[in-house]
Amino acid sequence: MYLQHFRLNELPFTLTPDTAFFMGSAGYRDALNVLLVALRSGEGFTKVVGEVGTGKTLLCRTLLKTLTPEFHIAYLPNPYLRPSSLLLSIADELGIKYPKRATQHELLSRINDGLLASHTEGRRVALCMDEAQAVPLQTLETLRLLTNLETEKTKLLQVVLFGQPELDKVLDDPAIRQLRQRITFSYQLQPMDREGVEEYLRHRLAVAGYDGPRLFDSRAVDLIYRGSGGVPRLINILAHKSLMAAFGEGEARVGKVHARRAVEDTDDARSVTRTGVGVLSWLKRLWSRFAGLFGAIAAIGIALELRHLSRLIG
Repeated sequence: MYLQHFRLNELPFTLTPDTAFFMGSAGYRDALNVLLVALRSGEGFTKVVGEVGTGKTLLCRTLLKTLTPEFHIAYLPNPYLRPSSLLLSIADELGIKYPKRATQHELLSRINDGLLASHTEGRRVALCMDEAQAVPLQTLETLRLLTNLETEKTKLLQVVLFGQPELDKVLDDPAIRQLRQRITFSYQLQPMDREGVEEYLRHRLAVAGYDGPRLFDSRAVDLIYRGSGGVPRLINILAHKSLMAAFGEGEARVGKVHARRAVEDTDDARSVTRTGVGVLSWLKRLWSRFAGLFGAIAAIGIALELRHLSRLIG
């Protein structure tokens, strides 16, 4: 690969959510702070929503790493579970023992005892659920009932939901309106702007060990920004392919031609770029069509104003 060519210690643009590459800017530090404040203040439910590839899983893993050992944490990466399976998964994550054929009532009782034990030890318990838009409604209701477990002053279980925008539609269902009303903190992850993309590229290269001059020229950054729409997962794919293209030609820097090849080789990037170009062309056509009309209206307005002034002077 291109590691030695670009003097890198590791691949900087892998798709695996590695917390070492977490970037404390472009909104991600704000999101992490919101989550930390919510959990440390004892709130029951917190929600983070973002489109596919915007970095929800990396944010979740960074949160888990930051909270340890202050919290006892249960992490469910795939919560498409029935209510009974949810309880079993939470018990397993928290290390709570239960009978082999435990009923739902027995599971709830054991989980409650485990939560109380953690509280006695001075540790809070947080449940983080990734891909929460896939959680069935009945399972969400069971989750809400779990958060009813509390002492006189604090919740015994706090929940953070990470999901795609479809999660908001799920939470709009009247059947779980009680859960929706308990979400006291929420954050919406947004794609990066052009400056954010450039900072993102520079940050990940630095973490990977690069300490040379600017590696991606400005035109390459422009193409990667347009092709990715500011979505981190697509940025990683395009940056990796751009580095491969530059390495294949023996170039020391990534230029526009390398980034263009990366975009052309990536289906999602081509569609994003074409959409952006299509919108821009449509706006230009619209402006050229109505520019003459706007000019005529302005001319009429000026003529009427001059006539009004001439009458006043006369």
